[in-house]
Amino acid sequence: MTLNQLALIAFGGAIGAVLRFVASNAVHQMLGRGFLYGTLTVNVLGSFIMGLLYIALVERSGLSEQWRAVLIVGLLGAFTTFSTFSIETFLLIENKELTKAMLNIVLSVGLCLGGTWLGIMIGRSL
Repeated sequence: MTLNQLALIAFGGAIGAVLRFVASNAVHQMLGRGFLYGTLTVNVLGSFIMGLLYIALVERSGLSEQWRAVLIVGLLGAFTTFSTFSIETFLLIENKELTKAMLNIVLSVGLCLGGTWLGIMIGRSL
C-alpha cells in the first residue's frame, strides 16, 4: 500500500460520499421520509454497480489495482451506506418501529444481493 494509492482511494471516496448525499436526498424528495428510501436506493444501486464493475475491472480488464481501488473501495465504498443502514435500523428498533426495521433489513439485504447478482449477470453478458 502506497501513499499514492491511499490518496486515490480518498479521492474516490470523496466523490462517492457526495454522490450518496445527492442521490439519497433526491430519492427522499421524490418519495418522502416515511421510510429509509434514500439509503435503500443507494445501497441497491451501489450493489448493482459493484457487480458490473467487478466483472469489468476484475474479471475482464487489465485495469491497474490502483484504479480498481479508486472505483470499488473508494467511490463505491463511500457511495454505499451500510453504516448508515445499521444506525438507521438500530434507531428504528430503539424507537419500537419493529415492522419498519425488519422491512429495512429484509429489503436491504435481499435487494442488494439481487442488485449485485444482476450486475454480475449483465456484466458477464456484455
